[in-house]
Amino acid sequence: MSIGSNSPEDERPFHDVPDEKRPSVGHALKQARLAAGLTVSDVSNATRVRLAIVHAIEADDFAPCGGEVYARGHIRTLARAVHLDPAPLVAQFDAEHGGRPAPTPAAPLFEAERIRPERRGPNWTAAMVAAIVVVIGFVGFTAFKGGDGGGDTQAADGSPSPTVTKSPSATPAPAKPVTPKSDPSDSAIAAAPQDKVTVQVSAANGRSWISAKDHNGRMLFDGLLDKGQSKTFQDSSKINLILGDAGAIQLYVNGKKIDDDFRPGAVERLTYTKGDPEVG
Repeated sequence: MSIGSNSPEDERPFHDVPDEKRPSVGHALKQARLAAGLTVSDVSNATRVRLAIVHAIEADDFAPCGGEVYARGHIRTLARAVHLDPAPLVAQFDAEHGGRPAPTPAAPLFEAERIRPERRGPNWTAAMVAAIVVVIGFVGFTAFKGGDGGGDTQAADGSPSPTVTKSPSATPAPAKPVTPKSDPSDSAIAAAPQDKVTVQVSAANGRSWISAKDHNGRMLFDGLLDKGQSKTFQDSSKINLILGDAGAIQLYVNGKKIDDDFRPGAVERLTYTKGDPEVG
């Protein structure tokens, strides 16, 4: 049944009813609900007030409301739902429950909110600003002291104070270019033994890959020689060479320079034995 079906005459307050004959707040709400043809569920659904609280208020039990403030609010809501003027009912409730409390001044509430301590994290911005100020102050102080020390000063009697002359800082000697270390057996070229074959491979004109084996096929070296590097090999009878870029290589065999005109980029396979250098 619709809540708004009653006529305006139903909303008349109880001003003309003596206090001793006036029904209680809960009984008045219940009578108005029944006169409007509404159930407790209808009122609860329309007002969003729980069923238990509606039943309690109609029985004049305001404890489930949770306090007088909430009780007044529920009385107003239920009165409007059953087409009663809520003001007389609220006034009757205040008269029966010690009167309406004085309103709490707003200023103390705001003051309490204002002075409530707040937990704050560390102020990193302020710390950074302080650190920057300290650094700038230190740099300025250092520059100021340096400027004072650089000028000519006089003693208290007017005579110039002795000037301390700083000796020029030692200029570091330029680093010497690193000369590639020669193989320890390079000295064998100067006095190549007659009973062995001695071969020195020098990357005089560029970088080259080389491979060297003795007469048994044992690998003596296999790798790259950078420009300026050299390797020396000895064997009792024979040295086998492979030059990846023969044009970059200068050869000395048994103490003698090999004047073969190797082409740049050419791969050469060479074999040298004891005595005068001859390619095998």
